[in-house]
Amino acid sequence: MKRESIVFAVAGMFFGLLAGWLIASQYAATRPIPAAAAAQAAPQADAAPAQTPTRRPPPPPDEAAIARFEEQAGREPQNAEPRISLGNLYFDAERYADAARWYEAALAVDPRNADVSTDLGVSYYYLNQPDRALQQFERSLEIDPRHTKTMLNVGIVRAFGKQDLEGATRAWEQVVALAPASPEGQAARRALEAVKAAHPDVQGGAANGSR
Repeated sequence: MKRESIVFAVAGMFFGLLAGWLIASQYAATRPIPAAAAAQAAPQADAAPAQTPTRRPPPPPDEAAIARFEEQAGREPQNAEPRISLGNLYFDAERYADAARWYEAALAVDPRNADVSTDLGVSYYYLNQPDRALQQFERSLEIDPRHTKTMLNVGIVRAFGKQDLEGATRAWEQVVALAPASPEGQAARRALEAVKAAHPDVQGGAANGSR
């Protein structure tokens, strides 16, 4: 895939701004967190109000590319790629409902694509559906139990969508255990350090898994 699944590097959890970053499914690139989603995700208890940075609105989707991929999708009903591309275009434009619709269509054709499944889960999270996001991440991990990008996102949704720091800690510990030197492992380690600093009583336990 060209686009990345969204994860957050958590720096100074509950006390500072959340840094947005993306872990590539196939290629390395970065993209900022939508400010509205960050504001919705960040817990407010025991925290000073965060200042939302000024940012430009997302660019509109490339209508010519959308038309091209829609035409290809119509011609090739068993090809997931144009559907994935449409989901990516809408995701980048922060049109998450449209992105989710095309990711769902892609998974109907290629149901064992863990990257797309996780992108769909992230879209659900940005649509304020954390339970649905977690269910979709479960599906991703059924496809690939070692999909660390999914585990990172599980931690984010548990921490900020469900206020479940223990569940988030378990997910991040599992990422560190599986891929400590990877970008995902480094992000998970920073998140764990932030949780420990803010809430030293939180217990994890990666041996029991992140799910």
